[in-house]
Amino acid sequence: MAEGSDMVSSYSERGLIGALRAAVWSFVSGWLSSWLPAWCPTSIPHLKEAEEKMLKSITRTYSKEHILISGGNKVWTLAFKQPLSNKTPLVLLHGFGGGVGLWVLNFENICQDRTVYACDILGFGRSSRPHFQGDAEKAEEQFVQSIEEWRKELGLEKMIFLGHNLGAFLASAYSLKYPSRVKSLILVEPWGFPDRPDNADEGRPIPIWIKAVGAMLSPFNPLAGLRLAGPLGLSLVQRLRPDFKKKYSSMFDDDTVTEYIYHCNAQSPSGETAFRNMTVPYGWAQRPMLQRIDKMHLDIPITVIYGARSCIDGNSGSTIQSLRPNSYVKTIAIRGAGHYVFADQPEDFNQKVTEICDSVD
Repeated sequence: MAEGSDMVSSYSERGLIGALRAAVWSFVSGWLSSWLPAWCPTSIPHLKEAEEKMLKSITRTYSKEHILISGGNKVWTLAFKQPLSNKTPLVLLHGFGGGVGLWVLNFENICQDRTVYACDILGFGRSSRPHFQGDAEKAEEQFVQSIEEWRKELGLEKMIFLGHNLGAFLASAYSLKYPSRVKSLILVEPWGFPDRPDNADEGRPIPIWIKAVGAMLSPFNPLAGLRLAGPLGLSLVQRLRPDFKKKYSSMFDDDTVTEYIYHCNAQSPSGETAFRNMTVPYGWAQRPMLQRIDKMHLDIPITVIYGARSCIDGNSGSTIQSLRPNSYVKTIAIRGAGHYVFADQPEDFNQKVTEICDSVD
Protein backbone atom coordinates (compact mmCIF):
# COMPACT_ATOMS: atom_id res chain seq x y z
CA MET A 1 0.00 0.00 0.00
CA ALA A 2 2.84 2.36 0.89
CA GLU A 3 4.53 1.61 -2.42
CA GLY A 4 1.30 2.44 -4.27
CA SER A 5 0.98 5.69 -2.34
CA ASP A 6 4.56 6.65 -3.20
CA MET A 7 3.85 5.94 -6.84
CA VAL A 8 0.71 8.08 -6.81
CA SER A 9 2.66 10.84 -5.03
CA SER A 10 5.43 10.61 -7.64
CA TYR A 11 2.96 10.84 -10.52
CA SER A 12 1.18 13.75 -8.83
CA GLU A 13 4.50 15.53 -8.33
CA ARG A 14 5.44 15.05 -11.96
CA GLY A 15 2.00 16.24 -13.05
CA LEU A 16 2.25 19.39 -10.94
CA ILE A 17 5.75 20.21 -12.17
CA GLY A 18 4.78 19.50 -15.78
CA ALA A 19 1.68 21.66 -15.50
CA LEU A 20 3.67 24.53 -13.98
CA ARG A 21 6.26 24.30 -16.72
CA ALA A 22 3.62 24.34 -19.46
CA ALA A 23 1.69 27.19 -17.87
CA VAL A 24 4.72 29.40 -17.34
CA TRP A 25 6.14 28.82 -20.80
CA SER A 26 2.77 29.44 -22.42
CA PHE A 27 2.42 32.70 -20.50
CA VAL A 28 5.95 33.89 -21.18
CA SER A 29 6.50 32.91 -24.80
CA GLY A 30 3.66 35.04 -26.12
CA TRP A 31 4.93 38.43 -25.04
CA LEU A 32 8.49 38.14 -23.74
CA SER A 33 10.29 38.53 -27.05
CA SER A 34 8.49 41.75 -27.93
CA TRP A 35 8.59 43.18 -24.41
CA LEU A 36 12.26 42.70 -23.53
CA PRO A 37 13.83 45.03 -26.13
CA ALA A 38 11.93 48.00 -24.67
CA TRP A 39 12.61 46.87 -21.10
CA CYS A 40 16.38 46.29 -21.40
CA PRO A 41 18.49 49.44 -21.90
CA THR A 42 20.78 47.76 -24.41
CA SER A 43 21.30 47.42 -28.15
CA ILE A 44 24.00 46.43 -30.63
CA PRO A 45 25.24 50.05 -30.76
CA HIS A 46 25.46 50.00 -26.95
CA LEU A 47 27.55 46.82 -27.13
CA LYS A 48 29.76 48.32 -29.84
CA GLU A 49 30.39 51.39 -27.70
CA ALA A 50 31.12 49.27 -24.60
CA GLU A 51 33.59 47.13 -26.55
CA GLU A 52 35.37 50.19 -27.94
CA LYS A 53 35.86 51.44 -24.39
CA MET A 54 37.37 48.06 -23.47
CA LEU A 55 39.81 48.13 -26.39
CA LYS A 56 40.81 51.80 -26.42
CA SER A 57 43.91 51.20 -24.26
CA ILE A 58 45.50 48.82 -26.78
CA THR A 59 48.53 50.47 -28.37
CA ARG A 60 49.33 47.81 -30.96
CA THR A 61 47.86 48.00 -34.45
CA TYR A 62 44.99 45.63 -35.08
CA SER A 63 42.03 45.21 -37.40
CA LYS A 64 38.43 44.38 -36.60
CA GLU A 65 35.76 43.10 -38.92
CA HIS A 66 32.82 40.77 -39.34
CA ILE A 67 33.80 37.57 -41.19
CA LEU A 68 30.91 36.34 -43.34
CA ILE A 69 30.06 32.64 -43.10
CA SER A 70 27.12 30.56 -44.35
CA GLY A 71 23.51 31.51 -43.72
CA GLY A 72 24.38 35.19 -43.80
CA ASN A 73 25.93 34.88 -40.36
CA LYS A 74 28.94 36.95 -39.31
CA VAL A 75 31.72 36.27 -36.81
CA TRP A 76 33.16 39.36 -35.14
CA THR A 77 36.94 39.18 -35.28
CA LEU A 78 39.98 41.07 -34.03
CA ALA A 79 43.29 40.42 -35.80
CA PHE A 80 46.73 41.39 -34.50
CA LYS A 81 48.76 40.59 -37.58
CA GLN A 82 52.52 40.20 -37.74
CA PRO A 83 53.16 40.17 -41.51
CA LEU A 84 56.87 39.36 -41.12
CA SER A 85 56.26 36.38 -38.83
CA ASN A 86 56.09 32.82 -40.15
CA LYS A 87 54.89 31.48 -36.81
CA THR A 88 51.61 29.62 -36.44
CA PRO A 89 48.79 32.04 -35.59
CA LEU A 90 47.20 31.87 -32.15
CA VAL A 91 43.38 31.87 -32.01
CA LEU A 92 41.56 32.90 -28.81
CA LEU A 93 38.05 31.65 -28.05
CA HIS A 94 36.27 33.21 -25.06
CA GLY A 95 34.05 31.45 -22.55
CA PHE A 96 30.31 31.46 -21.89
CA GLY A 97 28.90 34.98 -21.73
CA GLY A 98 32.20 36.53 -22.77
CA GLY A 99 33.58 38.36 -25.77
CA VAL A 100 36.80 39.54 -27.41
CA GLY A 101 37.07 42.49 -25.03
CA LEU A 102 37.89 40.27 -22.06
CA TRP A 103 41.33 39.47 -23.56
CA VAL A 104 42.38 43.12 -23.32
CA LEU A 105 45.01 42.36 -20.64
CA ASN A 106 46.63 39.76 -22.89
CA PHE A 107 46.76 41.06 -26.46
CA GLU A 108 49.78 43.33 -26.06
CA ASN A 109 52.09 40.60 -24.77
CA ILE A 110 51.06 37.48 -26.67
CA CYS A 111 51.08 39.11 -30.11
CA GLN A 112 54.64 40.48 -30.01
CA ASP A 113 56.01 38.17 -32.69
CA ARG A 114 53.00 36.07 -33.66
CA THR A 115 49.69 36.83 -35.36
CA VAL A 116 46.79 36.55 -32.92
CA TYR A 117 43.10 36.31 -33.72
CA ALA A 118 40.23 36.64 -31.26
CA CYS A 119 36.61 36.17 -32.25
CA ASP A 120 33.20 36.30 -30.64
CA ILE A 121 31.74 32.79 -30.75
CA LEU A 122 28.67 32.57 -32.99
CA GLY A 123 25.68 33.50 -30.85
CA PHE A 124 27.72 35.68 -28.47
CA GLY A 125 29.10 39.20 -28.34
CA ARG A 126 28.95 41.06 -31.64
CA SER A 127 28.72 37.92 -33.79
CA SER A 128 25.41 36.95 -35.38
CA ARG A 129 22.84 35.37 -33.12
CA PRO A 130 21.18 32.64 -35.19
CA HIS A 131 18.77 29.92 -34.17
CA PHE A 132 20.53 26.82 -32.84
CA GLN A 133 19.23 23.27 -32.93
CA GLY A 134 17.67 22.00 -29.71
CA ASP A 135 19.67 18.77 -29.84
CA ALA A 136 23.00 18.98 -27.95
CA GLU A 137 25.03 17.22 -30.64
CA LYS A 138 23.56 19.32 -33.44
CA ALA A 139 24.10 22.57 -31.52
CA GLU A 140 27.73 21.61 -30.91
CA GLU A 141 28.12 20.83 -34.60
CA GLN A 142 26.77 24.28 -35.52
CA PHE A 143 29.41 25.90 -33.33
CA VAL A 144 32.18 23.74 -34.80
CA GLN A 145 31.11 24.36 -38.39
CA SER A 146 31.00 28.12 -37.80
CA ILE A 147 34.62 27.97 -36.59
CA GLU A 148 35.70 25.95 -39.62
CA GLU A 149 33.97 28.33 -42.05
CA TRP A 150 35.56 31.26 -40.23
CA ARG A 151 38.99 29.60 -40.55
CA LYS A 152 38.50 29.05 -44.29
CA GLU A 153 37.47 32.65 -44.86
CA LEU A 154 40.62 33.86 -43.11
CA GLY A 155 42.79 31.37 -45.00
CA LEU A 156 44.40 29.88 -41.89
CA GLU A 157 46.14 26.61 -42.71
CA LYS A 158 47.15 25.79 -39.12
CA MET A 159 46.53 27.38 -35.75
CA ILE A 160 47.32 27.17 -32.08
CA PHE A 161 43.86 27.02 -30.53
CA LEU A 162 43.28 28.49 -27.06
CA GLY A 163 39.84 28.36 -25.48
CA HIS A 164 38.50 29.38 -22.08
CA ASN A 165 35.53 27.69 -20.40
CA LEU A 166 32.96 26.96 -23.17
CA GLY A 167 35.59 28.08 -25.67
CA ALA A 168 37.86 25.25 -24.48
CA PHE A 169 35.06 22.73 -25.02
CA LEU A 170 34.41 24.02 -28.55
CA ALA A 171 38.13 24.18 -29.38
CA SER A 172 38.36 20.51 -28.35
CA ALA A 173 35.29 19.56 -30.40
CA TYR A 174 36.80 21.38 -33.39
CA SER A 175 40.16 19.62 -32.92
CA LEU A 176 38.40 16.26 -32.90
CA LYS A 177 36.76 16.95 -36.26
CA TYR A 178 39.53 18.96 -37.94
CA PRO A 179 42.80 17.71 -36.40
CA SER A 180 44.92 18.71 -39.41
CA ARG A 181 44.21 22.40 -38.66
CA VAL A 182 45.36 22.40 -35.03
CA LYS A 183 49.06 22.39 -34.10
CA SER A 184 48.49 22.78 -30.38
CA LEU A 185 45.47 22.95 -28.07
CA ILE A 186 45.45 25.13 -24.95
CA LEU A 187 42.51 24.55 -22.60
CA VAL A 188 42.03 27.29 -20.02
CA GLU A 189 39.68 26.34 -17.17
CA PRO A 190 37.74 24.05 -19.54
CA TRP A 191 34.00 23.52 -19.13
CA GLY A 192 32.15 20.36 -20.09
CA PHE A 193 34.85 17.73 -19.65
CA PRO A 194 33.82 15.44 -16.75
CA ASP A 195 30.59 13.45 -16.51
CA ARG A 196 27.92 14.60 -14.11
CA PRO A 197 28.51 12.60 -10.90
CA ASP A 198 25.94 9.89 -10.27
CA ASN A 199 25.70 11.01 -6.64
CA ALA A 200 25.30 14.72 -7.43
CA ASP A 201 21.98 14.87 -5.56
CA GLU A 202 22.59 12.19 -2.93
CA GLY A 203 22.10 13.28 0.63
CA ARG A 204 20.32 16.43 -0.48
CA PRO A 205 16.60 15.66 -0.91
CA ILE A 206 15.02 18.47 -2.89
CA PRO A 207 11.66 19.76 -1.58
CA ILE A 208 8.82 19.75 -4.09
CA TRP A 209 8.53 23.55 -3.99
CA ILE A 210 12.15 23.90 -5.12
CA LYS A 211 11.50 21.38 -7.90
CA ALA A 212 8.44 23.40 -8.87
CA VAL A 213 10.43 26.65 -9.01
CA GLY A 214 13.12 24.89 -11.03
CA ALA A 215 10.45 23.64 -13.41
CA MET A 216 9.08 27.14 -13.87
CA LEU A 217 12.56 28.47 -14.61
CA SER A 218 13.65 25.59 -16.85
CA PRO A 219 12.33 27.10 -20.10
CA PHE A 220 14.53 30.14 -19.51
CA ASN A 221 18.13 30.62 -20.55
CA PRO A 222 20.91 30.85 -17.94
CA LEU A 223 21.08 34.66 -18.16
CA ALA A 224 17.35 35.32 -18.49
CA GLY A 225 17.34 37.02 -15.09
CA LEU A 226 19.70 39.65 -16.42
CA ARG A 227 17.23 40.59 -19.13
CA LEU A 228 14.21 40.30 -16.86
CA ALA A 229 15.87 42.80 -14.52
CA GLY A 230 15.50 45.40 -17.28
CA PRO A 231 16.99 48.76 -16.32
CA LEU A 232 18.35 47.18 -13.12
CA GLY A 233 20.40 44.66 -15.11
CA LEU A 234 23.62 46.64 -15.12
CA SER A 235 23.49 47.27 -11.38
CA LEU A 236 22.75 43.55 -10.95
CA VAL A 237 26.00 42.67 -12.76
CA GLN A 238 27.88 45.23 -10.67
CA ARG A 239 26.42 43.82 -7.45
CA LEU A 240 26.87 40.12 -8.27
CA ARG A 241 30.28 40.36 -9.93
CA PRO A 242 32.24 43.22 -8.31
CA ASP A 243 35.37 41.11 -8.85
CA PHE A 244 35.43 41.95 -12.55
CA LYS A 245 36.12 45.59 -11.80
CA LYS A 246 39.02 44.54 -9.56
CA LYS A 247 40.46 42.14 -12.16
CA TYR A 248 40.83 44.93 -14.70
CA SER A 249 41.65 47.73 -12.24
CA SER A 250 45.11 48.18 -13.76
CA MET A 251 43.41 49.38 -16.93
CA PHE A 252 40.05 50.82 -15.84
CA ASP A 253 38.94 52.69 -12.73
CA ASP A 254 35.26 52.86 -13.69
CA ASP A 255 32.50 50.42 -14.71
CA THR A 256 33.83 49.79 -18.23
CA VAL A 257 34.17 46.02 -17.74
CA THR A 258 30.78 45.42 -16.10
CA GLU A 259 29.10 47.56 -18.76
CA TYR A 260 30.73 45.44 -21.45
CA ILE A 261 29.68 42.17 -19.79
CA TYR A 262 26.14 43.49 -19.35
CA HIS A 263 25.74 44.52 -22.99
CA CYS A 264 27.27 41.23 -24.19
CA ASN A 265 24.63 39.26 -22.32
CA ALA A 266 21.53 41.46 -22.36
CA GLN A 267 21.09 40.97 -26.12
CA SER A 268 18.72 38.40 -27.61
CA PRO A 269 19.88 34.94 -26.45
CA SER A 270 21.30 32.64 -29.10
CA GLY A 271 24.57 30.97 -28.13
CA GLU A 272 23.21 31.08 -24.59
CA THR A 273 20.22 29.01 -25.72
CA ALA A 274 22.54 26.54 -27.43
CA PHE A 275 24.59 26.26 -24.24
CA ARG A 276 21.44 25.52 -22.24
CA ASN A 277 20.53 22.78 -24.72
CA MET A 278 24.01 21.28 -24.36
CA THR A 279 23.73 20.93 -20.58
CA VAL A 280 22.01 18.80 -17.99
CA PRO A 281 21.22 19.98 -14.43
CA TYR A 282 23.13 21.76 -13.09
CA GLY A 283 25.49 23.02 -15.77
CA TRP A 284 27.10 19.66 -16.65
CA ALA A 285 27.66 18.82 -20.31
CA GLN A 286 25.26 16.42 -22.01
CA ARG A 287 28.16 15.16 -24.12
CA PRO A 288 31.20 15.30 -21.81
CA MET A 289 34.48 15.83 -23.61
CA LEU A 290 36.38 13.27 -21.51
CA GLN A 291 34.26 10.57 -23.16
CA ARG A 292 35.79 11.55 -26.52
CA ILE A 293 39.18 13.13 -25.86
CA ASP A 294 41.00 9.81 -26.36
CA LYS A 295 39.89 9.88 -30.01
CA MET A 296 41.73 13.13 -30.69
CA HIS A 297 44.72 12.84 -33.02
CA LEU A 298 47.76 11.73 -31.05
CA ASP A 299 50.00 14.42 -32.56
CA ILE A 300 48.01 17.32 -31.09
CA PRO A 301 49.72 18.47 -27.87
CA ILE A 302 47.32 19.56 -25.13
CA THR A 303 48.07 22.01 -22.34
CA VAL A 304 45.52 22.55 -19.58
CA ILE A 305 45.76 25.79 -17.61
CA TYR A 306 43.95 26.21 -14.30
CA GLY A 307 43.78 28.90 -11.68
CA ALA A 308 45.01 27.54 -8.36
CA ARG A 309 42.10 29.29 -6.59
CA SER A 310 39.45 28.23 -9.07
CA CYS A 311 36.28 26.44 -8.05
CA ILE A 312 36.46 24.42 -11.27
CA ASP A 313 37.66 20.84 -10.81
CA GLY A 314 41.28 20.76 -11.95
CA ASN A 315 41.41 16.99 -12.33
CA SER A 316 40.49 17.01 -16.02
CA GLY A 317 44.13 17.61 -16.94
CA SER A 318 45.34 14.43 -15.23
CA THR A 319 42.38 12.50 -16.62
CA ILE A 320 43.22 13.65 -20.16
CA GLN A 321 46.80 12.50 -19.57
CA SER A 322 45.63 9.05 -18.48
CA LEU A 323 43.37 8.81 -21.54
CA ARG A 324 46.18 9.91 -23.91
CA PRO A 325 49.28 8.15 -22.51
CA ASN A 326 51.15 8.35 -25.83
CA SER A 327 50.51 12.06 -26.43
CA TYR A 328 51.83 15.28 -24.95
CA VAL A 329 49.57 16.50 -22.14
CA LYS A 330 50.63 19.06 -19.55
CA THR A 331 48.71 20.72 -16.73
CA ILE A 332 49.70 24.17 -15.45
CA ALA A 333 48.27 25.75 -12.29
CA ILE A 334 48.70 29.50 -12.00
CA ARG A 335 49.02 30.67 -8.41
CA GLY A 336 46.68 33.38 -7.17
CA ALA A 337 44.28 32.95 -10.09
CA GLY A 338 40.66 31.91 -10.14
CA HIS A 339 38.47 30.89 -13.08
CA TYR A 340 39.37 33.97 -15.14
CA VAL A 341 43.08 33.11 -15.10
CA PHE A 342 43.93 35.49 -17.93
CA ALA A 343 42.55 38.46 -15.96
CA ASP A 344 43.46 37.38 -12.43
CA GLN A 345 47.16 36.90 -13.17
CA PRO A 346 47.68 38.26 -16.69
CA GLU A 347 51.48 38.46 -16.52
CA ASP A 348 51.89 34.82 -15.52
CA PHE A 349 49.22 33.73 -17.98
CA ASN A 350 50.78 35.65 -20.88
CA GLN A 351 54.20 34.22 -20.10
CA LYS A 352 52.90 30.64 -19.99
CA VAL A 353 50.94 31.04 -23.23
CA THR A 354 53.98 32.57 -24.95
CA GLU A 355 56.15 29.67 -23.79
CA ILE A 356 53.62 27.12 -25.07
CA CYS A 357 53.40 28.88 -28.43
CA ASP A 358 57.19 29.14 -28.71
CA SER A 359 57.44 25.38 -28.14
CA VAL A 360 55.33 24.91 -31.28
CA ASP A 361 57.44 27.21 -33.50
